[in-house]
Amino acid sequence: MGRSSRACSVLGCAQLLLLLLCLGSAAAQKGSTWKTLSGKAPAIIAKGGFSGLFPDSSGLAYQFVPIASSPDTALFCDVLLTKDGAGICLPNLKMDNCTIIADLFPQGKKTYNVNGVSTTGWFSVDYNSDVLQNVTLKQAIPSRPLYFDGQLPIVPVEVVLSQFKAPAVWLNVQYDSFYNQFKLSMRSYILSVSKQYIADYISSPEVNFLTSISGRVSKKTKLVFRFLDERAIEPSTNQTYGSMLKNLTFVKSFASGILVPKSYIWPVTSDNYLLPYTSVVDDAHKAGLEIYAADFANDVAISYNYSYDPLAESLSFIDNGAFSVDGVLTDFPITPSEAVGCFSNLNNSKTDHAKPLVFSHNGASGDYPDCTDQAYQKAVADGADVIDCPVQVTKDGIPICMSSIDLMDVTTVAKSQFASQATTINDLKPVPGVFTFNLTWDDISKNLQPMISNPWSKYQLFRNPRNRNAGNFMRLSDFLAYAKDQDLSGIMVTVEHAAFMAEKLGFGVVDAVIKALDDSGYSKQTAQKVMIQSTNSSVLVKFKQETKYDLVYMIDEDVRDAAPSSLADIKKFASAVSVHTRSIFPVTNQFLINQTNKLLPSLQSAGLPVYVYVLMNEFISQPYDFFSDATAQINAYVQSAKVDGLITDFPGTAHRYKLNSCVGKNTPDFMLPAQPGGLLSVMVPSAQPPTAAPMPLLTDADVAEPALPPVSNTTTAASPSHASLRMRTDVSILVTLLMLCAPFLI
Repeated sequence: MGRSSRACSVLGCAQLLLLLLCLGSAAAQKGSTWKTLSGKAPAIIAKGGFSGLFPDSSGLAYQFVPIASSPDTALFCDVLLTKDGAGICLPNLKMDNCTIIADLFPQGKKTYNVNGVSTTGWFSVDYNSDVLQNVTLKQAIPSRPLYFDGQLPIVPVEVVLSQFKAPAVWLNVQYDSFYNQFKLSMRSYILSVSKQYIADYISSPEVNFLTSISGRVSKKTKLVFRFLDERAIEPSTNQTYGSMLKNLTFVKSFASGILVPKSYIWPVTSDNYLLPYTSVVDDAHKAGLEIYAADFANDVAISYNYSYDPLAESLSFIDNGAFSVDGVLTDFPITPSEAVGCFSNLNNSKTDHAKPLVFSHNGASGDYPDCTDQAYQKAVADGADVIDCPVQVTKDGIPICMSSIDLMDVTTVAKSQFASQATTINDLKPVPGVFTFNLTWDDISKNLQPMISNPWSKYQLFRNPRNRNAGNFMRLSDFLAYAKDQDLSGIMVTVEHAAFMAEKLGFGVVDAVIKALDDSGYSKQTAQKVMIQSTNSSVLVKFKQETKYDLVYMIDEDVRDAAPSSLADIKKFASAVSVHTRSIFPVTNQFLINQTNKLLPSLQSAGLPVYVYVLMNEFISQPYDFFSDATAQINAYVQSAKVDGLITDFPGTAHRYKLNSCVGKNTPDFMLPAQPGGLLSVMVPSAQPPTAAPMPLLTDADVAEPALPPVSNTTTAASPSHASLRMRTDVSILVTLLMLCAPFLI
């Protein structure tokens, strides 16, 4: 704890260490040779500290790095100069983008020429360093937590170099030529600082600056040429950065490495899909240059190829089998720490932690439309232990796998000839829908297309647009036939709306599922476990009476605990329970709260395995405490909560977690789960969001239900029941027979 506690004491944040993550052992070491220039593991550089969570370049952001990242992570500082020539760390030349200076000095707006571009804002060159001591930082990216704004002062460069005791510091000089207008010399400042402290890296996008300090700083300092957009002009040579990329031997004459946008290495299409990787890494290594990749952030829409999984992106740069960059510059250093320390070389790993079970949720619905053949194929390929089928019924009485009873949610029915059949059924939902029982199987399979789910579309986060309508619908019988031939631990069939189907449609869904399982041979095999899941205890009671399958009770409300009487009731009809993520880790305003929660221990102590639903990779789905990293979220549910299973839209991410090499006695700091309430505790009280009301207790009244009603012969306005259709047919046959027999009856 020595290094981290000393860093905290400098800025008075000792409680950060006490209330966030407990420090553990050093990061796991890899014995294999990396495809970096040196053969050593890639460097991890924290841009402005842990700036994905705290204001960039704040003391808190820098302090958090050794707590939630690899211990050898370097601290990155963008150097700006004040009016009196002092150096400060700020991520943007325009101070109004990252500080509250505009509030303190409303008349301070100026317009200056910045590398040929007229730029308006508040600039450090207009203020002495003592004045800026009263200016506090704010989050530069609005989608990130704003609760730390106005709390943290600007940090001088010398503090980063001396007081945080980082294993390495990277100084970036972005606008050397800009300061010449004000008779300020960035060169003089850097050389002066270098006499007192050793910066491990100094980077700049300006050739003249790097050549001017070459040979004048410590031999231990690596000079790195930073490439900007390929079309931008480098001011010293008047060449584009794209053209300079073709002359790396020239760059080698004044630098030992290059820092490039990650798109230089893995370019993407206009619709955000990966193109083949370029030769830039190999070209740099052949020229004797290290190459560092920039622009890594977990809370932006990365290429769809990564399925919103930032760890997958990091691995594609450091462990793809063809090359490895020498380092990554990131706002979330925990993610490359995971990649380097725990998830590299997994193709050769023989580790597979048996727990937790990985359940698909509507197949791999993060990549393909729900419950389609391609979603299930992807789930199996990605290593799901159990694949699932939520059962609905068609007009002609065929059980199908469909995530919603309303076709408007998951198909193209709204654009089809069946859209006019939309009706409101308050028993199901308060808005009009076209329901599965309104259409026959042929209507659905031959005239409609699947439609990928987009639960976060209001945030402009969409899933795999190229496959938005990919795949084919599946009947329950198709699903069972497919699953039986796969290497799976089991299947899970979800049954909802059983009472409605019995009363209003004349359809016995429980009987239909049992028959389908019998017909497919599942009732006579032991290779795969069969699970039946429902939010309705009456459904599970009926299955228990008629089968020996494993029954999973889904608690569909957020609860803090289960009363002993409710546990006793659940045990009568279920062998496992699935609960919402928030019932395990309560959340307020996107922060984990330190609210007493006993639900999972109560269930497990009663002998009921617990499966948590629904995990997603999209960063907006995760509390800030999980760092916009799906792997960090999984780690908390597995290591801290100790769930027995994960129900996820992205089974590949969950399965990969089971292969990691960092679970056990040598767990590194960054793989220790987040502590609920930790982030909230470091805010000033006035900035904390309102306290959430305690969640309710699950009681036996919530669990107990009357038995399923018998299958009805009545009809509804929504759709004629299958029983009534059969009855009409029987009556017609009877009338015909009577007419034929009438002459003989007289």
